[in-house]
Amino acid sequence: MRHLMSPLDFSVEELDELFQLADDIQANPAKYAHACEGKKLATCFYEPSTRTRLSFEAAMINLGGNVIGFSDANSSSAAKGESVSDTIRIISCYADICAMRHPKEGAPMVAASKSSIPVINAGDGGHQHPTQTLTDLLTIRSLKGRLNNFTIGLCGDLKFGRTVHSLINALVRYDNISFVFISPDELRIPEYIIEMLKEKNIPYSEVTKLEDVLPDLDILYMTRVQKERFFNEEDYVRLKDFYILNKEKMELAKEDMIILHPLPRVNEISVEVDDDPRAVYFKQVQYGVYVRMALLLTLLGIKVTA
Repeated sequence: MRHLMSPLDFSVEELDELFQLADDIQANPAKYAHACEGKKLATCFYEPSTRTRLSFEAAMINLGGNVIGFSDANSSSAAKGESVSDTIRIISCYADICAMRHPKEGAPMVAASKSSIPVINAGDGGHQHPTQTLTDLLTIRSLKGRLNNFTIGLCGDLKFGRTVHSLINALVRYDNISFVFISPDELRIPEYIIEMLKEKNIPYSEVTKLEDVLPDLDILYMTRVQKERFFNEEDYVRLKDFYILNKEKMELAKEDMIILHPLPRVNEISVEVDDDPRAVYFKQVQYGVYVRMALLLTLLGIKVTA
């Protein structure tokens, strides 16, 4: 039995196999339509989610399986004080695999240590979001044709953004990647990530103005300023509109640059950018379904032959 807590739980070679499977699912959906018949996915979401929860549910349904679970801690026995350890022991009696979202860092890891079924970390606090990272990697691989030799700019909330932290940790395993971190001082990338990049001699720069670096980027990864991670409402209000990508700024960017965003967006990408062919964040959502289908099959040990 295997769990997914971090994108680093899969080797580069295993990720390549996963992405090849996702490509085949995209090309031949009917081939996989009954692969998980009789299997149940439990989605245990202790904090709100639209894309991740529905993406997992769509993935399992597309594979012919069923879904059970809860979308809010208040609608589970957690509201009565039940521990994550006890919850996963119960869920293990009902389902074949579990996707867990939790506001506390490390909670899915605790669940995995007590579980008798595979557990997928669907996001834990400001820590990791491995399936979003798999989605990001598949999107880049599909649209750029490679996972090496590019400069990626990460913009916005780099301090609390678990999608950013997971993606950086995954990308450092590929060749010739340069990072540009674009944020206000209060939302800078954590020091432990900077130290890791220095140790690995991976080039990076930190800037405040998006316009200064847009012409150099092959990929721009935008993020929202996350209200739920702030302790102070005034700080959130002051920083929430620090970056707004609009049509005017897009004129500075390369013609083949792509814009990713883990979503939801608030104001950081103007809706006028949506019609730009370089805006691929809604395609990114679709790739998320394919990669989660591939992940469910892989962790359940199900192989589909023609």
